[in-house]
Parts: sequence; structure tokens; C-alpha cells
Amino acid sequence: MNRRINSTALISVFLLLPLLLSATGTAADKIDVVESETGFYYTIQKGDTLWDLSNHFNDSPWLWPELWEGNDQITNPHWIFPGERIRLYRKSGSQAVVKSEDIQPVAVIQPAPVTPVKPAEGKKASAPFFVYPSIDRVGFIRKPPVTPSGSIFEVEGRKVLISEGDRVYVRPQGDAAQNELIPGSRHTVFRYMKPTDERDSTETIGTQHYILGIVEVTKKEPDMVIAKVLKSFRTIRVDDLLMPYNQRSSDIELKPSIPGIDGQIIISEDHLKLTGDYTLAFIDKGRADNIQVGQQYSIYSKQKTVMENNEISSKSLPPVDFGAFLVLHTEQTTSTVIITSASKVISPGERFRTPIN
Repeated sequence: MNRRINSTALISVFLLLPLLLSATGTAADKIDVVESETGFYYTIQKGDTLWDLSNHFNDSPWLWPELWEGNDQITNPHWIFPGERIRLYRKSGSQAVVKSEDIQPVAVIQPAPVTPVKPAEGKKASAPFFVYPSIDRVGFIRKPPVTPSGSIFEVEGRKVLISEGDRVYVRPQGDAAQNELIPGSRHTVFRYMKPTDERDSTETIGTQHYILGIVEVTKKEPDMVIAKVLKSFRTIRVDDLLMPYNQRSSDIELKPSIPGIDGQIIISEDHLKLTGDYTLAFIDKGRADNIQVGQQYSIYSKQKTVMENNEISSKSLPPVDFGAFLVLHTEQTTSTVIITSASKVISPGERFRTPIN
């Protein structure tokens, strides 16, 4: 796939520039839409082709048409450029992901094999990454809980439900609040929750921090601060709490999983049954277990024991993987994850483990 442009082609491009701009406007819009969606992505590097990338991410170069089809912003499979972001697709029944990138034309039935391009010496190859645009609303379980810097005690207009654009009045809490709640500073609005209905769940598991929105302090008074609601992820009410806002990247680089991990899903973030893809949940492993953001793990179930010839002896069947998740946030003993695939309903208490290659 030769990307060099000769002088004649360059002149033609300039002559057709107005048409190209109008034609590519829609493509640019599509790129913006794609990059705002949750999923696995990869940034194209110099020398990449869809043929090679299909082979690398899906173990077969012949699947490039499916990869191309999944990236509408690529209008010509011969023309992909370093820096472009493309969406990858998971192989069925696997932790690997497939990436759609520079592809041979549809008219070509049997494209000639291309020699893989190795990264330049000293240059680190680009790694696949997972995009989660809603990263700011990802909550966590922590023990002991975060000490709030303030609490909302009133809203302008005395509304029951607080939404984006509303002005709220915040009562500072704690010694550090005076330095944290200053004009221009941003803060995350949250609420404490019990992670489960168990009586001692906060002592044994920790306290769930349920993220509600983001506010920005606009004015400081002697005994209060006034803030504007910038984002409202969920319903915000009077008495909800504030903590300093820490910006997190929505691009999460994929990392190798830790061998020998075996743990349990605690519950979904909204305390519902984990119905499948892109549901947030908490697990009982964290930084103390070397869990890191960007790692992937398999969700599995133990098969029922079977009797042999109606005898008392029994044999346990091997466990079966039926889902996967990716780590979005880690605490010392817990982590927040997003379910990336599931072939059946996932419930609290399901087991997870290091993927088996």
C-alpha cells in the first residue's frame, strides 16, 4: 500500500480541494462520533496496513473486510494515516481484540501478503487502548472512606432535584476545605452507599462512593461557597457531598493481566444484576493484589459435578469462561471494572480469573 504522492497527484488534490473538503467533512464528523463511543481502539502507526493489523489482532489477515466495515471513517482502505484512531473488535470467545484499519480494496479477492513493518529502533510500538468517555462518573469502594470537603445545603430556586447549570450553596467541611474550595476549583459530587445489604459490608468491604456530578466554585463567602453544576451524571440532592475533582483519561492503555488471580465480583455499581456489556461493577481485588487499570480478566462459572455410573464418586468439570471485564479504577483492596463481554446474565458473587490463553 504505497502512500507516496507524486507531483501530478498533488496538483490534482489542490484542484479538487473544495470538493474534497465537502466530502471529508462528513468523515470527520464520523471520526468524532466513533471516538466518543466506548470500546477498544488503536492509534495507527507509520507502516501499518489493515492486512497486517488484522493478522496481529485477529490472528488472520483475511478478516480485514470485517475490520474495514467496522470503521466507517476509513473511506479508502489504501489510505490510512498515522495518528488516526480505529476501533478494534473482540474475537469470539477470546480476550484478544480485533482492529480494523488499513485494508485491501474490496475488489481484490486475494491480496498479496505484506511483510510486517517493525517499529523503528528505539521506538515503542503503539498499544491498543480502551476508550471510556464516561470515566468521570466511575465510582469506587474505599476503606476508610474519603473525607468530604463540603456538602450541598441549598440550591438556588429551592429545587428538589439539582441539574446542570444550577447554582448550589456548599458548607465547607474539615480543615482542608478552606484551601480546596476556592473560586475556579472543580469538585466531584458524590454520595456514600453500602456496597451490599450485608450488615457489616462497610467494615468488611469498604464504603461505596457513588459519583453524581461535577461542580465548579464561583464565589467564596465567610461561611459558605457558591458553585455551579457543570455535569450531572445522576440525580443530585441537598446533603450530597463534595471531594476534589481529579481528571482521569478516557483512553485506557491495555496491560497484561496478573497470573494466578482468582476473585469475586462484589456487585454492580447501581446494585442491579449485571446484565452484560458495559455494565460497571466492583471486584474484591485491588492494588494490594497488583491489579492495575487496563488489565482484563475472565468471568467464569464452575460446572456442576456429575455422577459416574450412579456411584457415589463424582468428578468436577473444568470451569467455563462466559464473560470478561476491564479494570477502570483501583483502590487498595477493591477495583472498579467494566464488563466488556458476557454470554449470559452476570450476578453478584460470580468468580473471575486470569485469562487462560
